Amino acid sequence: MQEPELFVLADRRLNEVVQQIRDDQWGLAIPEWIRLASTTDRSTVTLRTLIDYHAYDDIWVPDMVAGRTIAEVGADRWKGEDLLGEDPKGAFARIVERSVAAVEALTPDDLDRTARLSFGDFTVREYFWQITQFRTFRAYEVAVLIGVDATLPLELVRGVRAQLEPHIDAWRAIGVFAPEVPVPADASEQDRLLGLSGRQPRG
Repeated sequence: MQEPELFVLADRRLNEVVQQIRDDQWGLAIPEWIRLASTTDRSTVTLRTLIDYHAYDDIWVPDMVAGRTIAEVGADRWKGEDLLGEDPKGAFARIVERSVAAVEALTPDDLDRTARLSFGDFTVREYFWQITQFRTFRAYEVAVLIGVDATLPLELVRGVRAQLEPHIDAWRAIGVFAPEVPVPADASEQDRLLGLSGRQPRG
């Protein structure tokens, strides 16, 4: 699958998990095993804060894949804003679908466009590698946390692993991923991906 298709799978899978959060779970503390595996702000303490962070990350996607700079969009456009509001599931779903629509409208040539991120310029293709992996692992982690099915789409698992394997040592060296976690020889493809990323499978 191409990078935009993998992103759509990951973003929609994360949204499917978010839609299963019970009203009494938004205040759940984020356990250490998620915080250690996370590349997000380590000060994240509740599930709602974590999902709001993802809403913020997702709301930038249409502008980033269009090649707009942060200055053009406005660096403070959503800074400090509660993007989830009184209808967190509905708000998150609307943000995801807006991002998905922008991604599905891309052409193959658009993948070579420059995405101008806060920490540097990358091709849109490289940007997808980062944000697809981010959503894939978070969908799994949140599903485990709230006690729902944590299975990821097989096509997504295979696509993310194909992206990850050639670069995993370099990304580990800069602290993006923890050391590999050994898994049994007969482990599922999903568990092998989790182990590769330094996560302990918790199905």
